Order: sequence, then C-alpha cells, then structure tokens
Amino acid sequence: MLSKLYIQFAICSQLIIFTELRQSYLTTVVVFIYLPVLRFNLQCLLSFVLMSKRSKRNLHFNNKFQTKLVLNFDFLIYDTITTMSKRNTQQRRHNILNQLSNNGEVSVDALAVEFETSEVTIRKDLSALEKSGLLLRKYGGAIPLPTEITSPDHTEKVSKQKLAIAIEAAKHVCDHHRIIIDSGRTTAAIIPELKHKKGLVVMTNSLSIADALNALENEPTLLMTGGTWDSSSEAFQGKVAELVLRSYDFDQLFIGADGIDLERGTTTFNELIGLSQVMSEVAREVIVVVESEKIGRKIPNLELPWYSIDTLITDDGLSTQMQNEISAQGINLICAENK
Repeated sequence: MLSKLYIQFAICSQLIIFTELRQSYLTTVVVFIYLPVLRFNLQCLLSFVLMSKRSKRNLHFNNKFQTKLVLNFDFLIYDTITTMSKRNTQQRRHNILNQLSNNGEVSVDALAVEFETSEVTIRKDLSALEKSGLLLRKYGGAIPLPTEITSPDHTEKVSKQKLAIAIEAAKHVCDHHRIIIDSGRTTAAIIPELKHKKGLVVMTNSLSIADALNALENEPTLLMTGGTWDSSSEAFQGKVAELVLRSYDFDQLFIGADGIDLERGTTTFNELIGLSQVMSEVAREVIVVVESEKIGRKIPNLELPWYSIDTLITDDGLSTQMQNEISAQGINLICAENK
C-alpha cells in the first residue's frame, strides 16, 4: 500500500511540476532542458516498479503499460513545446509591428539581439508579416507600407495623377517602336493610351501588363521576359529574364519607382533590382514615370542612378525647387498637367 501511494505521489508531483512549467512564461530553452530530465525520471520510476515483484502483483504494471504511458508523456511534451513556440512567435511578431509603428523602421540585427533569437528567425518573421501585408522588407530590416497602399482615400488622387502621366508618356512612343514596359501600376496606366500606335513591339515582365497589351485592338507584338516569379513585385525577375532582355535592343524603357532620391536617382522597396538595371542598359532612352508625391522619398535600395535616366515624367504637383534639382542632374523633366 505504501509503495502504491509513493508511486502515485511521485507521478503526481512530476506532473504538477510539469503543469506549472507549462503555464509559466519560461523560455523554450528551459523547457528543452527540463523535459528530457522529467521523462528520464518517469522511465526510471516505471522501471523500478516493474522490477518489484510486489508491484507486479498489486499494481499489475507491464511493459505495454509503461510504453503507453511514456508515449502519452512524449505527446504531451511535443504539444507543450509546439504551443509555447507558436505563442512566442506570435508575441514576437506583434512586438515587431509595434516597434515598426513607433520607430518607422526596424533592423534584423537589432531585433535578433532584443528578442534573443537568431537573425534567420527574424527574417522569417519579417517575411511572414510581409506576406500578410503588414510591412515591406528592405535590406537589413523592414519599413511600414507606403500611404498609397494603406490609405483608401488616396486612390482617386493617385489615379488622376497616373492618368496624366500615362497620356504624356504615350506621346513619346512612335509607330513601330520597340519598347519595354516594366511592372507597376503607373506603367500599366500607359497601356490604354497605346491603342492607336501601329507596329509596336513590347517587352514586359508583368502578366497583368501582358494581358492588357493582348487586349488592344492594334495587336502589338508581345514579348515576355520569363524568369522567376516574384510575388512582392508581381513580376518575373532573375537571371533568365536578364538573359532574355540582353538578346534584344529597344528604343525606350518605361519604368516606375517607389521613390526618387534627389541626390541619387530612383529607389525601390524591392531588393531585386538587377532586371531593372538590365532594362536600362538595353534601351536607348530610359523614361521614368512617377507621381510627384514620391519625389524626395528616400528608400535604401537604389534602382537606377541619375546617369542611367534620360527623361522623368511626373504630374504638376512638383515644387519649383525639386524641378530645379532634377533638371540640374541633366534630366529631361516633364510635368504633366492633371485634368
């Protein structure tokens, strides 16, 4: 009887300690250190019971029971570690978003130090948050989504600006020109304005732009870069696309930008800038189309330096000072009038 009570007390004590540990906020590292010890103690206790003839007679323990009990305990360990890991991940990502909201930017190395985890884990967090549409990744960290994406009231104003820019950009395209149209909403707005152009050959890395070109009645010759699909830019990128582009020569490139650094050139949130640079190399004229509100916005990733750009088309919301700074870079600046 005393042996039976001792066994029940020992098992209950171990489970109570385990329950307290599960409900606490100790780190996963402590859990991984403690649980194997707890499992070993349980196995030793069961082995002791099985070696006792008296225990065999009174408690009817057997190997099958021991195996079942240890397997159930293993499942409990796995369930606990999984639950704690998910809880820690969710809390960490919530804190990352709070820091981003307060500071306007977060870095991978600083977050790794603060949360006492690896930079690989932080990069996975940022990637997951980006896929959920909560931030934009940049080299070494992340930044908030730009206002034109998050603010629904801003859509109509931007749409008018894009239309004015698109109409002006289409005036620079002649019949039988060979042009590249990069992915983007501003560049996509140019497509309907090309409906009267004859004999065009158009290369693009965007499926949506390709669909719009294919729907035109003047039926331009459509070329696709192919390559690796990039979900963040919704376009093809990579070495294959670059090789395809280098097989041709073009009259013009129409390309957008996430921002314009007045000292350096066009900037982007996307870290994949190789294809854009190849586009500029194979085109005789590089035309950047961008809304005036993006001019002066500094983003770490430089896409095209000023010496790679010939013409910049924007709307009439650009200040005189900014106009002078851009023109001083030797750029042909055109401010389209909003209608």
